[in-house]
Amino acid sequence: MANEDSKMAKRKLTVNSKKRAKEVLDLFQKANSGVRSKWKYMEQKSFDFFLNSQLTEEELLALREAGMPDFTINRVTPVIETMKYFVTANNPRWKAIGSGGEDIDMASVHTDIIDYCWALSGGKSLLSQAVQDALVKSKGYMHIYVDPDADRGMGEVKFEKVDPFHVYVSSRSSDFLERDATYHIIKKDLPRHELLNRLPQYAGLIKRASGEQTYDYLTERDVDDENSIQLDDMEQPTKPDGSEDDMLPYYEVYEPIRVPYYNLFVRIAPPESEVASAKEQIDLELEKLASELEVAFLEKERELRAQLERGEIIKERYDLELTKSRAMIGQSLEEQRSIMYNRIMEEASKVEQRVVTEEEYNELKKLISSDIVSATPYNERKVKKTCVVGDRMLYEQILNITSSPLIPIPYLHTGSPCPMSAVQPLIGKQREINKAHQIMIHNANLSSNLRWLYVEGELDEDEWESYSSSPSALLKYHPGFSASGPREIQPQNINNAFFTIEQDSKSDLEYIAGIQPPSMGMSSGSDETYRGFLAKDEYGTRRIRSWVSNVLEPALEHIGRIFQEMAQDTYSIHKVFRIVQPNNAGEYDGKETEINVPIYDDLGEEIGRWNDYASSRYDVRLVAGSTLPVNRWAIAEEYKQYFELGAIDDIAFIQEIDIKNKEALIERKALVNRLQGEIKSYEDEIKQLNGDIETLRRQIIQSGIRDEVRQAGVEVDRSKTETKMADKLMQERLRDELKSFRSEMKKEFDVMKSQMKNDLQKKNEKK
Repeated sequence: MANEDSKMAKRKLTVNSKKRAKEVLDLFQKANSGVRSKWKYMEQKSFDFFLNSQLTEEELLALREAGMPDFTINRVTPVIETMKYFVTANNPRWKAIGSGGEDIDMASVHTDIIDYCWALSGGKSLLSQAVQDALVKSKGYMHIYVDPDADRGMGEVKFEKVDPFHVYVSSRSSDFLERDATYHIIKKDLPRHELLNRLPQYAGLIKRASGEQTYDYLTERDVDDENSIQLDDMEQPTKPDGSEDDMLPYYEVYEPIRVPYYNLFVRIAPPESEVASAKEQIDLELEKLASELEVAFLEKERELRAQLERGEIIKERYDLELTKSRAMIGQSLEEQRSIMYNRIMEEASKVEQRVVTEEEYNELKKLISSDIVSATPYNERKVKKTCVVGDRMLYEQILNITSSPLIPIPYLHTGSPCPMSAVQPLIGKQREINKAHQIMIHNANLSSNLRWLYVEGELDEDEWESYSSSPSALLKYHPGFSASGPREIQPQNINNAFFTIEQDSKSDLEYIAGIQPPSMGMSSGSDETYRGFLAKDEYGTRRIRSWVSNVLEPALEHIGRIFQEMAQDTYSIHKVFRIVQPNNAGEYDGKETEINVPIYDDLGEEIGRWNDYASSRYDVRLVAGSTLPVNRWAIAEEYKQYFELGAIDDIAFIQEIDIKNKEALIERKALVNRLQGEIKSYEDEIKQLNGDIETLRRQIIQSGIRDEVRQAGVEVDRSKTETKMADKLMQERLRDELKSFRSEMKKEFDVMKSQMKNDLQKKNEKK
């Protein structure tokens, strides 16, 4: 029974596969309309002119029959190559702008990732080819895809260039980046063996697939194919064993669809540790509540016993009321337990926002419907990819991006999916140049190789054909056939207008393309100054700069946004990017960038991620003018002037000029500057020390002078003191002498007084 079910499922898958493949084939046939065939015919002609296949088979046959030269003077290819160089001289640079917080740090990481994937895919070469397609086929395509087998199965986001003739777009698309297209189809005719190598997981379907190549006879080349070999000119492919391989049509369809999503707010239960802690807290609270209720029960029992003793109630009422009270206590405890548990769990729970598909929402609703707080439905634009080989569909998948990964780069948008190339307006002037050259060369040939008019039988034709142009040749003829004999036929003088037409056509061709002579390094005069030449080069490239700023840079910015969506969906695990970039000195700088680094707790469980790339939010902007060429001589001259004026230092000057071993030179300059700084600091310190020594010397001298003055002052003070002491001693001595003199005088006076008194007594006695 299981076997039969498996067969039925396989049969159903096969039927669906063929049905879907038939739908894709019908869509392709409608997309391959007459208007698109007309556009491809015109742009194929432009491509042929670029490859120097400028003459149709009819024109080539007519020229050869007329004996005219059949070469061309190709002025288209140099102009287109100059335009291509101008707009792809450097790698584009994208800059990510974070929303805030950690996103700002992750923005620089995204810039490193896109540089890594661009270098991994050879983006510079791919962009150059896509720009060439835009210039010669009216538009080029850059394709962003995921290589699931790269990096040992971890997957890498890569870029590739797709031929615009292999892309079919919905006819009503009017956006120049085809963002409003309802479908994009990549259609190629590939050998079965190559498909098996590319998609080995679908080998069974590829081996059973059948289909025929699609031919568009309107777009077959009608030019002489001797000057170029293109893909359709190649022979039938062969297998590795040498046998012929059959071709199968391969289709990749990208269709924007609306996918239903739900914006959910889900309540997340707390971890078991928090639940156990909450239960312990509830048990403690319930123990207190049980004690209160037990006391209330005892009071109720006492009250009922008193009523029983007073005869107010009977014994049966007493027992019934007690039983009811006991039951109410248990019920109340359980209710309180439930209320407290729900309250604590609600406080501990977290509400998390999630975005899920409709199918995921239906599954979640069955499992955790009670935990879903709110669900808001909405539709999000995604891209569905369908891969078909022949009459078999290989797979379908929904890409997590909002726009098609096929990004066009048109040259001259016409408001439709069929733009115009840069070569289209040049075809007429190129034909004019070719025709003028052919006529002038043909006239020069006629002047150098004489033609003769003669009567039949008058001369030996073989002899005249061999020697009529040889110098000093003697040619004989038979007289009597004509009066004058053979005579030469001189060509008419060519009109000087042909020279003027040729020169004007060259100037007109360059003017139409927007590439002036200074853009190709040609000067209009020998006395032209260097600055004047640079100014002409600057002004002469305004038209191509306009295309870069209005078309190429918006397309590259759109590429950056689609890459962001695809990279964030692809790089979801821990990964280390090793990025190697060339520097201005011709060497390489390396750096490492790490994303989605797991963070573990003490128990070894992952609790988060550092540099979480997928959840970061930022916008991507292209650095304007990053692909344009830079005149390094002009920049070096400008920085030299800044350096001479002192506005910048020598390190800034060296960084902007082309010199070998620039990094080593900058390191040496930095070392020299550091040593010079140290020497200067030492010199300043020595000067400071010398100044301190001079100051100390002056202080010592001043201190010595002050000491001498102080010593002199001390001597003077000592002299003054001694003088004062001598004066005081003299005064003391004088006072002592005076005192002694007074004492002696007093004694003498007392003696005289005593003597006079004695004399007076004696006199009195005598009397």
